[in-house]
Amino acid sequence: MAIKRTKAEKKQAYDRKLCSLLDEYTKVLIALADNVGSKQLQDIRRGLRGDSVVLMGKNTLIRRCIKAYADKTGNHTFDPLMDLLVGNVGLIFTKGDLKEVREEVAKYKVGAPARVGLVAPVDVVVPPGNTGLDPSQTSFFQVLNIPTKINKGTVEIITPVELIKKGDKVGSSESALLAKLGIRPFSYGLQIVNVYEDGSVFSPEVLDLTEDDLVEKFATGVSMVASLSLALSYPTLAAAPHMFINGYKNVLAVAVETDYSYPHADKIKEYLKDPSKFAVAAPAAAADSGAAAAPKEEEKKAEEPAEESDDDMGFSLFD
Repeated sequence: MAIKRTKAEKKQAYDRKLCSLLDEYTKVLIALADNVGSKQLQDIRRGLRGDSVVLMGKNTLIRRCIKAYADKTGNHTFDPLMDLLVGNVGLIFTKGDLKEVREEVAKYKVGAPARVGLVAPVDVVVPPGNTGLDPSQTSFFQVLNIPTKINKGTVEIITPVELIKKGDKVGSSESALLAKLGIRPFSYGLQIVNVYEDGSVFSPEVLDLTEDDLVEKFATGVSMVASLSLALSYPTLAAAPHMFINGYKNVLAVAVETDYSYPHADKIKEYLKDPSKFAVAAPAAAADSGAAAAPKEEEKKAEEPAEESDDDMGFSLFD
């Protein structure tokens, strides 16, 4: 016969288990467990078995265990978890990839009927078509203002009807109608609401970011830093190349307007004195680069005025 443990013994065992998990894991997913049944939770535990552990419990007990763990070990990196323990939540400790674990958890959603009093997590729309119900059931549709007609001895819905809006409570008429139609509009499972990793807490949407997204955001940030630095004339690594080019352009403009001379300025002055040299140098530069354009593109470019550039003039600013 199994010995029944007291509440104090159960709390001590729970504390030991949680402390061992805090020692072993550095990544935690905080999951909302509303309307999740025990059988469904067992399936999730089985699916995550190997590199993840699902821990459920009372929020006050988990907070107390985390605080006692921090006082005992001096490790306060898990303190942010205490602020996240709000509502019916559980902790998923994992050593695997956070995104893969979240996707695995999302697989275990099950359909659920619209029970009376539930708050609808999504909009519920009744599609048009034959319901298979006999004409005596039209009272349900009339109460809910759903347009119907009798077709071949059965009730047929004429147009799609938004029966329940997201956030509304399910009434008895809506629940009875959906049950008769065999519609299970809701699906429930563990919903990841926060992610903890090495002392940091962030939204689960961060897990959807790809490397390309990160590179794009980084490039946008660098561009903003460069623009701000140029506007303030404040040197930074992002703005330095632009500052050097702008400074060189100013020096070149002064040299062209005065008698001051240096090799690059001499080339500019030479082209300004005899623009016909530009017409000779431009095709040669294009041939050397190997960028031969298609005939149609050449005709199109010939119709448009070409912009002068340093490369077209046959030299580089950094030669």
